Amino acid sequence: MNRSAGVNDSSVTPLPGDLLPWMESPERNGSVAFSTAPDSVPMNPWDIMLCMSGTVIACENAIVVAIIFYTPTLRAPMFVLIGSLATADLLAGMGLILNFVFQYVISSETISLITVGFLVASFTASISSLLSITVDRYFSLYNALTYFSEKTLQYVHLMLLGTWGVSLFLGLLPVLGWNCLSEPASCSIVRPLTRSNLTLLATSFFAIFVLMLTLYFKICKIVCRHAHQIALQQHFFATSHYVATKKGVSTLAIILGTFGASWLPFAIYCLVGERDYPPVYTYATLLPATYNSMINPIIYAYRNAEIQRSIYMLLCGCFHAKGSYRSRSPSEV
Repeated sequence: MNRSAGVNDSSVTPLPGDLLPWMESPERNGSVAFSTAPDSVPMNPWDIMLCMSGTVIACENAIVVAIIFYTPTLRAPMFVLIGSLATADLLAGMGLILNFVFQYVISSETISLITVGFLVASFTASISSLLSITVDRYFSLYNALTYFSEKTLQYVHLMLLGTWGVSLFLGLLPVLGWNCLSEPASCSIVRPLTRSNLTLLATSFFAIFVLMLTLYFKICKIVCRHAHQIALQQHFFATSHYVATKKGVSTLAIILGTFGASWLPFAIYCLVGERDYPPVYTYATLLPATYNSMINPIIYAYRNAEIQRSIYMLLCGCFHAKGSYRSRSPSEV
């Protein structure tokens, strides 16, 4: 869950006949590094794309964070979790931008470690927040009658504490010494992370992904059962049951499909890739992973009716609703 910049051999200024850093041959060290490229190295187009991705991510999620923070009616558990997700993605976007700036302006091992730690913590918090939203969706359907109790809010706060606590811990590991700066042979495809560190992160992702698949499968069963019960009660079986079920399953498929398509290629490559592989492979799997943070606010925030209403009020220069209300369908998120 980590980002780019330069290559391990960045201390050597390329001669006119040498390959550019992002087009290295397999014989040279191809590990992608953080904030370590000297000013004399030509600007990497992959780094530019990552910076552009980070800019879009930061702008999108800054709007979501501001709306949730300044709208008193958006205090239900699901909005707290959406705020956590948007905050994590906002920090990830800022991290991509800062990594680009530091890479081509300042070059030091300290900045390299801080950058990788910041990005690891941010993207871990983003993925963990997605898991928390999935858990919240499940309980909002499984325990619909007691969902709005104080106990639910306590569970949400505990999930947030665990999400950000674990993310901060994983982000601090490279800074506290679990890095390959003193032992280049232990570097992974993303320098300065060691191969064991990156394996831990990739394995954690797969565990979260499997857990999300399990929960969404259970959610799908609940949605189908509820749709069938409603159809029986209202005495129209075929059309209404089919439409409701299809809509629920399609929404879940979009959520899981987007998440998996974004992160799975990079997570798999983290396990099978070697540090001497061409860095273009790392960039090609890394860039789509950042798109998940770009799509998250569209799926989880901008599609929500209450957030749409708050955006409309914000654009009209009005921050206060005529009447406060709370969402009765948290599973829509």
